[in-house]
Amino acid sequence: MNFAAPPEELLSAVRVAAGEAAFSEGGLYAETGLDVFAATLTEAEKFAGDCLLPLDRVGDKFGASFSDGAVATAPGWRDAYAQWVEGGWSRLAADPEFGGLGLPTLLHVACTEVWNGANAAFAICPLLAHGAMRALEAHAPQAIKQAYLPPLVSGAWTATMNLTEPQAGSDLSRCRTRAEPAADGSYRLFGQKIFITYGEHDLTPNILHLVLAKRPGAQKLSLFLAPKFLPDGTGAFTRRNDLRCAGVEHKLGIRGSPTCTMIYGDQEGATGFLIGETEKGLNAMFTMMNEARLAIGVQGIGLAERATRQALAYARDRIQGGGPIASHPDVKRMALTMRALTDAARAICYETAVAIDAARLSRDPAQAKLAQERAGLLTPLAKAFGSDVANEAASLGVQIFGGMGYIEETGAAQLLRDARIAAIYEGTNGIQAIDLVERKLRRDGGAAMRREIDDMRRDAGDGPLHEAVEALAASTAFLLDAKDELALAGATPFLRLFALARGGTLLARAARGGEARTAALSRFFDQNIAVEAQALRRIVMSGGGSTLAALL
Repeated sequence: MNFAAPPEELLSAVRVAAGEAAFSEGGLYAETGLDVFAATLTEAEKFAGDCLLPLDRVGDKFGASFSDGAVATAPGWRDAYAQWVEGGWSRLAADPEFGGLGLPTLLHVACTEVWNGANAAFAICPLLAHGAMRALEAHAPQAIKQAYLPPLVSGAWTATMNLTEPQAGSDLSRCRTRAEPAADGSYRLFGQKIFITYGEHDLTPNILHLVLAKRPGAQKLSLFLAPKFLPDGTGAFTRRNDLRCAGVEHKLGIRGSPTCTMIYGDQEGATGFLIGETEKGLNAMFTMMNEARLAIGVQGIGLAERATRQALAYARDRIQGGGPIASHPDVKRMALTMRALTDAARAICYETAVAIDAARLSRDPAQAKLAQERAGLLTPLAKAFGSDVANEAASLGVQIFGGMGYIEETGAAQLLRDARIAAIYEGTNGIQAIDLVERKLRRDGGAAMRREIDDMRRDAGDGPLHEAVEALAASTAFLLDAKDELALAGATPFLRLFALARGGTLLARAARGGEARTAALSRFFDQNIAVEAQALRRIVMSGGGSTLAALL
């Protein structure tokens, strides 16, 4: 049973997202070429299938163990990570100046889907390291870049994101971790961070922690780099920093991934180096967070794809009522829903990656600005819809398996447990909806959304999908004029409406000139999923008042 979409399917999704002209002379991906995309995706799937997939159940069974401040990953994981480094996978999209290959975000995103479909608990570690690379590339002083980026890019070291504290979850203004200036220009960090993914492990000798903290007297947060090991007198990284792991969490899913409580400054304080400007730490951290948010949406696609393929394989073999259950209309409906939602979410995430590449690579500043605005608009959509689809597909997968889906041996239950976190971490999906409505939609008076709606209209046809796009247009106009509380009450249904309209029109675009399977799937989406849009419009435009008036 295949765990991921075959490379040719992913390549087809890449071509639809990028457009054929992108691979022609002068196009966005002309220097990379389709051959590189195809070869890299083939190798990514081979590595994931041979190395990562067999360890997925191992990680779920053994988890990560903690003893005397040290964390040991599940059996086989250290060897797998060594193979990851040897294969050069950490270098894929990193800056060539620091040892990276400089390949497009779109290719990295497609590979990220494959790795997460095979073993999400493993793949979250390099996912975070890649985000840290982007943050350091964009904001770190040159001396920090030269010292810390090459081993991070090579995979010799990993990295983490330290935001959450016991009293400060999504409200980062309540962070208490403090950063005191030192005579040498560095800082000493004191505080506690929780839910730190791969905060401690045995895969690499050094771990780079990106930590939000407040300087004395400051109202806003700054960002600091606090390595597990610092350079000694010879330049070797052997001097232990004043930071430690105090324990690991026992979790519902992705059990192979250590989720740590980190303590900074038991003694003289953990040495930290300022990244970006003082009191603008969130600006710098958002570079990492936005990369991670897209990647979590893609993680969701990987899990949804695997759940879909696993459920289909079972449905084709399971005989009930005189034939395979795959032929039963209700089972077929569930499987098609899984497939349609997964493909729609993939299309949105790949479109987001293309926008990021266009913002970075376009030679026309005006076009780069428009691409950056589009990437900002689509990122919360990609994260929230991709992770929602993971949960929906994994749940439907268990339903198709029936009682056997509730039994751990089939693996369907693990996918459901693993998927659940995706809608929570890197900013809950409710926060993504708030970001979309309060920031991205209103930032330019709705101009970016209007451009997106105009693009959707070109693919919408004249059926339910057309009605979905017009429902989105009406809801957009309503939210642009709505008071804040009323807009927030409709934010989550608005995000879902946007996702159905955008995902459905991208499926319709793929269906034009595509194979019969693609056309049939687009028609199913149009007739069975896009029709939800009118109800979502009514919730956005009429449901907020009852939400605000109700007492809890």
